[in-house]
Amino acid sequence: MSGDKLLEIKNLKQYFNVDRKDEVRAVNDISFDIYRGETFGLVGESGCGKSTTGRTIIRLYDATSGEVKFNGVDVHGKKSKAVLKEFNRKMQMIFQDPYASLNPRMTVKEIISEGLDIHGLVKTDIERTERVQDLLETVGLNKEHASRYPHEFSGGQRQRIGIARALAVEPEFIIADEPISALDVSIQAQVVNLLKELQEERGLTYLFIAHDLSMVKYISDRIAVMYFGKVVELADSDELYKNPLHPYTKSLLSAIPLPDPDYERNRKRVEYDPSMHDQSETPEFREVTSGHWVLCTTKEFEQYKEIKS
Repeated sequence: MSGDKLLEIKNLKQYFNVDRKDEVRAVNDISFDIYRGETFGLVGESGCGKSTTGRTIIRLYDATSGEVKFNGVDVHGKKSKAVLKEFNRKMQMIFQDPYASLNPRMTVKEIISEGLDIHGLVKTDIERTERVQDLLETVGLNKEHASRYPHEFSGGQRQRIGIARALAVEPEFIIADEPISALDVSIQAQVVNLLKELQEERGLTYLFIAHDLSMVKYISDRIAVMYFGKVVELADSDELYKNPLHPYTKSLLSAIPLPDPDYERNRKRVEYDPSMHDQSETPEFREVTSGHWVLCTTKEFEQYKEIKS
């Protein structure tokens, strides 16, 4: 991980049904940076806004407001087709459901080569075939698989095809939206290890979205915790797990099972109650110690500083 900011998110908001009574604030004014070469984990319970954040960053949704700067350029708002096309090539996404994210009427070769054709990265069919075969071998599949259809593969194999599709256009940044949640446990580790190997080989940067806290710790350099559209805590992976400060983070960590019968027999779940917070002022995202940020009021901030001192 370098000190070079690849992605800067500032006051990002994604609201649905705006100006109606049933307005949903899926992403509610969040800010964070992702550095070149790192894996940034984003965790939280279902419905907290993790996937919406990823889809808004990559422009599958138009942001309600806020900035998304990629390589210093704000890619939201009105931009030229050339700028957006280059952005679309440099940022790719691996989707959660390997069954729904691949077109069943297209062969594996057609699925992977679609991006190559859109961005003009190959000139001949021979070159296209060679690139697809190389990508298949890179993700642990056989080049003979290029002529097959998605229904002929297992879930783990389909997710590898999705990874090959993302890699085809040589991106700098990949959003992995719960890429292992639909897979068997034995396959999850294989896919995560593949992502780590590809990162080392190609210098990739990841936004890794998941709700499996143990897997996020394994792959991530830094982790942000989301709750109801807000980032409530952000810290280095080891720091977050050893010294969680926000009550919601503590609640999430208390739910992680361990392969220890004695521990499991005595494990106590920490229940999170939002009403326990100081209600005298609106909480702000504050840096308690270097690199450790928490959403808190002034009173809570002083309490967290005492804990850390």
